[in-house]
Amino acid sequence: MRVGDLSTLSPEYVRRIAPYVPGKPVEELAREYGLAEKDIVKLASNENPRGPSPRVRQAIADAVAGITRYPDGNGFALKTALATRFCVEREQVVLGNGSNDILELATQAFLRPGDEAVYSQHAFAVYPLATQARGAIGVTVAARELGHDLDAMRAAITPRTRIVFVANPNNPTGTWLTPSALKSFVAAVPRNVLIVLDEAYNEYLRPAQQCDTASWIAKHQNLIVSRTFSKAYGLAGLRVGYGLMDIAVADMLNRVRQPFNVNSVAQAAALAALGDTAYVEESARLNLAGLKQLMRGLDALGIGYVPSHGNFLLVRIGDAAAVYDRLLRKGVIVRPVANYGLPEHLRVTVGLEEENRRFLSALREAVGNAERGKS
Repeated sequence: MRVGDLSTLSPEYVRRIAPYVPGKPVEELAREYGLAEKDIVKLASNENPRGPSPRVRQAIADAVAGITRYPDGNGFALKTALATRFCVEREQVVLGNGSNDILELATQAFLRPGDEAVYSQHAFAVYPLATQARGAIGVTVAARELGHDLDAMRAAITPRTRIVFVANPNNPTGTWLTPSALKSFVAAVPRNVLIVLDEAYNEYLRPAQQCDTASWIAKHQNLIVSRTFSKAYGLAGLRVGYGLMDIAVADMLNRVRQPFNVNSVAQAAALAALGDTAYVEESARLNLAGLKQLMRGLDALGIGYVPSHGNFLLVRIGDAAAVYDRLLRKGVIVRPVANYGLPEHLRVTVGLEEENRRFLSALREAVGNAERGKS
């Protein structure tokens, strides 16, 4: 017998959270529409369609033998490798259960009820979710050409601001901030405001666009650089990311971090992936070719999109909900982004060449059906 609604025991700001909705799993679509899983193309979650490299697969296989033991809670080997890669101290590296964990840890360590966090319109959905979960106030700054308006974001900082989130490249729009613009912004933010620079898609940038943002931390102790092994490295299912930051900031995140937040298999896989630079570079090259393939196909269909610096395209499709449903029925999963304030758009991950072809073919039919439905 229910005595009462126990949800009322939860803080009001938690009850108001709209849970994060991930991309539809292949298994779920197969059940819903009676499709064979092997015939389904998933282009919804910005995963690397190549998966991990052979070297990483071997590291995973080797690590399985040790899963009866707890992982290294301090992640010594992976932290050491990351510190060497980015020329920082090992104590400046915090490991996360995906880079999403780093974002959460930052809010958990530095936000109190009533504090403010600033982020851009159309930026990653976890920023407002993590902010609200702490009882803090999210300040959404209007986007400029679907990207971050850094001047407006700086102007939105008040004495109550504790964190500013910046995604570069940004998900789901694919927009990118130049290193010079970003560096000027970091320098302009008050030193008592934490800047969380989310670089989940950094490895997909062309070499000339990439920047050693980790080197800025020595001068700007209020900067956290967050990255992940879920995207270009192909380890989304293992959930491993990391943050680079000042030692004092890292100490605060480690105080609220779960003791074994990155499992042993994930640590071994990430360590091997970090050393396989040739595989990541090839993934970036193939991604660029896939982007061009999708853009050519969309141009041929007369469908607009936002040029992307990630491994996805934001496609303007009109009645996105209807087109999304038609694509599902054809066994193609993409991502609706109405929750980002973009109800006319779909986000499409770059797949393998044949997967991109499948999407374009299905989209051609889906849009054709929509046009016929209007007549």
